Amino acid sequence: MDLLTWSIIALVIAIIAGALGFSGVARGASTIAFVLFGIFLAIALIMFVLIALGVGIAL
Repeated sequence: MDLLTWSIIALVIAIIAGALGFSGVARGASTIAFVLFGIFLAIALIMFVLIALGVGIAL
């Protein structure tokens, strides 16, 4: 599984835990989701820039 999938899973856990009143679990899961999504976004941005610059393309 990739980072985005884990981030979505943590977000769903946070929403369900928040709806059921488990605020500590919801806070922890939302923090995990936020961090994983941030890492995913940073890697995606770096890969986009590298592809735009043509790094790693075999001619």
